Amino acid sequence: MNEAVLATRGLERSFTQGSVRIDVLRGVDLDVAQGEIVALLGPSGSGKSTLLQAVGLLEGGFGGSIRIAGREASKLDSRGRTELRRDALGFVYQFHHLLPDFNAIENVVLPQLIQGATREEAEDRASGLLTALGLGQRLSHRPSQLSGGEQQRVAVGRALANRPAIVLADEPTGNLDEVTADVVLDEFLRLVRDEGSAALVATHNERLARKMDRVVRLHEGLLQ
Repeated sequence: MNEAVLATRGLERSFTQGSVRIDVLRGVDLDVAQGEIVALLGPSGSGKSTLLQAVGLLEGGFGGSIRIAGREASKLDSRGRTELRRDALGFVYQFHHLLPDFNAIENVVLPQLIQGATREEAEDRASGLLTALGLGQRLSHRPSQLSGGEQQRVAVGRALANRPAIVLADEPTGNLDEVTADVVLDEFLRLVRDEGSAALVATHNERLARKMDRVVRLHEGLLQ
């Protein structure tokens, strides 16, 4: 197997409600190889989102090791984690979270400008990604002018804009009807593979999970 772009060891996360301690993650060991697409399967409330928040470096309070693109996140300061998140990770959520005042291409251009690309480079990259997602005629449309499936395609393009080592997707089609969900997921998987990125995709849908390279199941805070 190729070198892991994501590796966790003994990953833990607990919350306290009143006098009760709730252990959501109880020592998760996970490897995702370069170019591999892994489905993270589990029912609602099983901790899938918590796991993605941990490996996405989106909040603290986690125990254990998180290694991304060869770098140990626990040894980085806040700025280092921000840079690693910007350069190595892409995110797709259940809701698209596009900037409403920016059109489709601008939403994909912006993260590239933050990373340091020129506007010309960013626009070329954004146009290519969105065209590959079937949105070549919708580049100048704002989110409010796009369907739910089209909005989520733009979110996929944005996630891949900076050529991340791994894309983290949290129920990326959960807000879409079944037919649209199938189309968007197939396009997402195709583009991730074409780009050579890895992906960790949280879902509760067994049928969608089977489209990916490997399935891991989160149960009572541990992977099975």
